[in-house]
Amino acid sequence: MKSRITELFGIEYPIIAGGMVWCSGWKLASAVSNAGGLGLIGAGSMTAEVLREHIQQCKEAVEDKPFGVNVPLMKPNSAELMQVIAEEKVPVVFTSAGSPKKWTSWLHERGIKVAHVVASSTFARKCEEAGVDAVVAEGFEAGGHNGKEETTTMCLIPAARKATSLPLIAAGGIASGEAMLAAQVLGAEGVQIGTLFALTQESGAHEAFKRRCLNLNEGDTKLLLRKLSPTRLVKGGFYDAIEQAENRGASPEELLEIIGIGKTKVGIFDGDIDNGELEIGQVASLLKGNDIEPVAIVMQRLVLEYEQALASLG
Repeated sequence: MKSRITELFGIEYPIIAGGMVWCSGWKLASAVSNAGGLGLIGAGSMTAEVLREHIQQCKEAVEDKPFGVNVPLMKPNSAELMQVIAEEKVPVVFTSAGSPKKWTSWLHERGIKVAHVVASSTFARKCEEAGVDAVVAEGFEAGGHNGKEETTTMCLIPAARKATSLPLIAAGGIASGEAMLAAQVLGAEGVQIGTLFALTQESGAHEAFKRRCLNLNEGDTKLLLRKLSPTRLVKGGFYDAIEQAENRGASPEELLEIIGIGKTKVGIFDGDIDNGELEIGQVASLLKGNDIEPVAIVMQRLVLEYEQALASLG
């Protein structure tokens, strides 16, 4: 499973755990890194000081293994988060939700490797111009915030591969070794996985959220909030309120009022699955009935499934 991604980040397997708000704390990040992948701390829900605490705890947990931090560039405190990352000498940063131009050179000057998340081949090309080290191409299937293009992973990966010569990581709808192999065939050299890791024991999400997501059927998630930032949501009370508002033609301002503040925390971290905002990928329905397992078991199974899928092709 060696690739440019394993060489770039110094990891055993080309598997990255997405930096998900309220899920990706130091426990999840360190568990993935210790199992041979690259764990990311999701800074999108953190203050600078909370991020520092997670980084320091992750350092202790991984010892000499690499880990990283995901920073959504649209966050008002992104500059403060970057300063903490530099001070704590984090080796890898994944940026998203913004232009990588602003921070890539600054991070490189401090010896930090940079990957950027995109949802189109056009932005994959712009990443190369910005000088990032790797591109994450995330398809429409992914949970949470999505690109306005709504391009599926199967279409996005080959398009991004044509658009850039950089090491390419596939994301969106990947939760098995077979899917990893499919992404590789399409031109990816690694995968970023969110949903599967969000539902593990080490994830910071509430158990009620995990149980809800492990009982979803096909079609139980949908992309809404296109007037603001397209977001894949789990059907439920919050989802219904947003859908009804959009069906009557609610303005962006009205939608923001419904969303309020902290609804993702209420749903994902606090476990209020009726009133909170629940975000998860389409692939959750393929995990229906699974147990909430430790990361080590999930990683072992991913690698075994990949090897078996590869062997089955002769």
